[in-house]
Amino acid sequence: MSSDRVHPMPPPPPGHPADHHHADASTTTTETTPLQQPHPSFAARPLSPPPGTYIVQVPKDQVLRVPPPDRARRYKQLSSRPARRRMLRRACCCACAALLLVLLLAAAFAGAVYLAYRPRAPTFFVAALSIHGLLLANTTTTTTSPLSPALDAAVRADNGRNRKVGIDYRGGGEVAVSYSGVRLAAGPWPAFRQPPRNVTVLAVAMRGQGVRLTDGQARQLAAERDAGDVPLAVEARVPVRLRFGAVLRTWTVDVKASCDVAVNRLDGDAVAVNRGCRVKVRPLWWWW
Repeated sequence: MSSDRVHPMPPPPPGHPADHHHADASTTTTETTPLQQPHPSFAARPLSPPPGTYIVQVPKDQVLRVPPPDRARRYKQLSSRPARRRMLRRACCCACAALLLVLLLAAAFAGAVYLAYRPRAPTFFVAALSIHGLLLANTTTTTTSPLSPALDAAVRADNGRNRKVGIDYRGGGEVAVSYSGVRLAAGPWPAFRQPPRNVTVLAVAMRGQGVRLTDGQARQLAAERDAGDVPLAVEARVPVRLRFGAVLRTWTVDVKASCDVAVNRLDGDAVAVNRGCRVKVRPLWWWW
């Protein structure tokens, strides 16, 4: 089987009739009518991209990892804010947790002390009352002249309900006697230490000066004196401390006692009839 080899033909020399024929053909093609242009409305309308999600990838060497110099300070301020906020939030949380822990420990300690000692409020009782300077001759002259009553009371402080708790009555307390809202006399409460399961009777001297009663109060006092039943109010405010054992003591709190007493006379030693005493110690809630 034989194969024929095809050799390229050399270009015709200038002036050859084939060269003129090629030139005429190119001229004829150039002079043809151009293709019709599309309608202007279609040419001006941009082609909309097909719907979908596009991901633009930026080379790593073109990503700015360091802010420009003019924005470096602002970038530093903004970047340091979250760290400071986290530190402040963490400090607040730690402080709240520590405070809560202290409160829980204090509550647990107070509960343990209460269960171990069972503290109770003391009771008071007016055992005797001596009255001078309150005797009324008649209601006409009494309303114009001031009174200077002097009252000596024997007060019984009972701490028998406390088996393990002692009471320190501190100085600065006061005892006062009033009638129908008018203060007659007042005196200091003596300071002393009362052990557990103890009953102490103490003498309290009360003095008044320049006491004036209205006409209605003077007539009412004279009528109750004649009936042998004069109501008086004895009020005491005493600062105390509780002693739990030999070492543990509480802070100083005010004990307020109010007793209603009726006496049969207004001169000399009177028979005091107690009609009830109320004791209030608000900071120590377990005393109620």
